[in-house]
Amino acid sequence: MNLFIVGLILFFTTHSISIVADPWRNHMVARFGEKRWQGIYSLISIVGFVLIVWGYGEARETTASLYESPLWTHHVAALFMLPVFPLLIAANMPGRIKTKTQHPMLLATILWAIGHLVSNGAVVDVLLFGAFLVWAIADRISVASRAPRMTHQMPSGRLNDVIAVIGGLALYAVFVFWAHAWLFGVSPL
Repeated sequence: MNLFIVGLILFFTTHSISIVADPWRNHMVARFGEKRWQGIYSLISIVGFVLIVWGYGEARETTASLYESPLWTHHVAALFMLPVFPLLIAANMPGRIKTKTQHPMLLATILWAIGHLVSNGAVVDVLLFGAFLVWAIADRISVASRAPRMTHQMPSGRLNDVIAVIGGLALYAVFVFWAHAWLFGVSPL
């Protein structure tokens, strides 16, 4: 569980800098340069993510359960997950989905976290999905007060929403029928 907690701290510390210290972040970018800042940020985030995955795998075998989810909650989780992949794709493809949701990746994270909290009650699950839920909500709130940043993304196009939905649903199917069991050892079905 210690690796898992350290991973959460590293990952969410880097991902929360803009939420709690955006002026400091902007100062560091000006001081080090965009590329160097992104390199440092990415390295710490990757180390945190690896520790989360590794620690989560170890902690799943030993942590207690806070609540038992009925079998039907797996269907609720699958329903919450349905828009997640299209939203993730739409985050980098300007279109109506991105315009209407404003921050589709944060919305996808919120839906992913809620869906998994509904169907997973172990302590490590609540810590993982709860941390992502709290972070995504806090980031969504803080984005409204921050100056927009220039980001590199695909050109705007009428087909971007179609690509996001079809591609996202295809990824959803791959995850439901194969990848989730292969990656995490648990079939969502």
